[in-house]
Amino acid sequence: MALPIEDYALVGDRGTAALIGRDGSVDWLCLPRFDSPACFAALLGAPDNGRWLLAPADLDGVTTSRTYVGNSAILETTFTTPTGVLVLRDVMPEGDGRADLVRTIRCTEGTVRVRHEWIVRFDYGRVRPWVMRQHVGGQEVIVATAGPDKLMLRGPRLPHANDGRHDDEFDVSAGEEMTFSTTWVRSWRDLPEPLPFDDRIEATRAEHEQWALHCVEDIPHAQLVRRSLLTLRLLTHAETGGIVAAPTTSLPEDFGGERNWDYRFCWLRDAALTLESLLAAGYTEEARDWRDWLLRAVAGDPEDLQIMYTVDGGRQLPERGLPHLPGYEDSQPVRIGNAAVDQRQTDVLGEVMIALEDARNAGIAETTQSWALQRSLVENLAEHWDQPDNGLWEIRGDLRHFTHSRVMVWVAFDRAVKAVEQHGLDGPVERWRTLRDQVCEEILEKGYDAERGTFTQHYDTRELDASLLNISLVGFLPGDDERMLGTIRAIEEDLMHHGFLRRYRTQTGVDGLSGGEHPFLACSFWLVSAYARAGRRDDAHALMDRLCALANDVGLLSEEYDVDGDRMAGNFPQAFSHLTLVQAALALR
Repeated sequence: MALPIEDYALVGDRGTAALIGRDGSVDWLCLPRFDSPACFAALLGAPDNGRWLLAPADLDGVTTSRTYVGNSAILETTFTTPTGVLVLRDVMPEGDGRADLVRTIRCTEGTVRVRHEWIVRFDYGRVRPWVMRQHVGGQEVIVATAGPDKLMLRGPRLPHANDGRHDDEFDVSAGEEMTFSTTWVRSWRDLPEPLPFDDRIEATRAEHEQWALHCVEDIPHAQLVRRSLLTLRLLTHAETGGIVAAPTTSLPEDFGGERNWDYRFCWLRDAALTLESLLAAGYTEEARDWRDWLLRAVAGDPEDLQIMYTVDGGRQLPERGLPHLPGYEDSQPVRIGNAAVDQRQTDVLGEVMIALEDARNAGIAETTQSWALQRSLVENLAEHWDQPDNGLWEIRGDLRHFTHSRVMVWVAFDRAVKAVEQHGLDGPVERWRTLRDQVCEEILEKGYDAERGTFTQHYDTRELDASLLNISLVGFLPGDDERMLGTIRAIEEDLMHHGFLRRYRTQTGVDGLSGGEHPFLACSFWLVSAYARAGRRDDAHALMDRLCALANDVGLLSEEYDVDGDRMAGNFPQAFSHLTLVQAALALR
């Protein structure tokens, strides 16, 4: 059985990422890319679905502590046992064109008995590979091959074959150190020659530290903000510029239920919001890379715009279940792909236009192609803006006129107008101004409940939605406008659960799904920002402190938090949670 979600940490090489448990087990790793099939999938099943374990053989009486090395993504786990102390270092070296996970064990005190298991199962834990021993560079290695994939295990002491797995136990004493690596290659290619470890790891550490130096310091919870930004960077594919929403699939929003989704793709909304956070914190190179990814991904007819794409900008994300996996805590189905790719989510273009405006304001000049794309998308929106949609939360029920979607339509026209007025770009600004005013009038007439003094989830309900907090965050209304203050009060009354916000009331059936869900962390971070804009700074700081206390021991956050069970829920780590944490901290500067 997998560990609690909060007991995992993330290492990555900006091409993919691994989840490593407090127990020293790599329970999730997709190679060579975030959205590739997993070769270690115990997170959604059992050890026989694939994992890589390095840890004390007997965990009774063992205490464990973890930390990242400085401002890097190099993870160190310290096991203090009754007989000695073992330190495990995990890293995925960057920038060398390889897909390696490197694991080093070092005994610092006494003697520790170590357990080593290497269980490879390709295609999300389904396919047992053909495994053999070979020699590369004069060194014996273990090679696992199936279909298009091949993994090579290298190390000073290799585990033994044992009924479809490889395992070993041995003693390490004070001063002894052993390094192992797993390397992925295409199955038809020759095994790569071994590369030295120390120089590659040091170069990776130095690059992370140098990047972190640019982070803003004069903000609340600066250390956690820095870790959030580093995590967002890890979720950005270095070669393509695509930003994934999370490195995992099917970690449940409702334990034992059906609310299990694949987040290993690039949502335009989530990526744009990530970009806004990075730009606000002083990072501009990522903005240029993402804009170039956007141009490639959405090139073509504006009618074909999707809400999400694969890491390389591909458009095919068919959703299907994996019945061979029991799911995290029996939460089924386990899904890969995402059927929401075909939804209409009218808010997306507004988020994209905000991010690109922020890029312009940061000094990133528009190219002829980049502005032509934005103009084309806005013009297409002008023809269809009044249609109902699935909304921000990918509602799988009936299409609605969601108020948040309408606000983001207003944003798209507003930022297009500003691009012309403030940056001298060319466009039908009078038409866009007229449409902006028309959308504003409609929202205030149909999306506002004057009797209660609050905006509503959609035009045909008096229900609320936490996404309404964005009304002030995107500049539709001032944060201290009475209508905004009333909306905050109503959201507190209807959606607050033990001090944190749910997205909406699932019992209304609006989303077409069974079961419920837990407070959504991004919504509570939005509330921090909304409090700050409303002048409720004491409330903002208090909520920010409580939210930041939910991060696990290495500063990572999931999508939701089960306050009744005091545990994380949903995919992990979740870009949406980390980017809104950054935005909330910046709102409190």
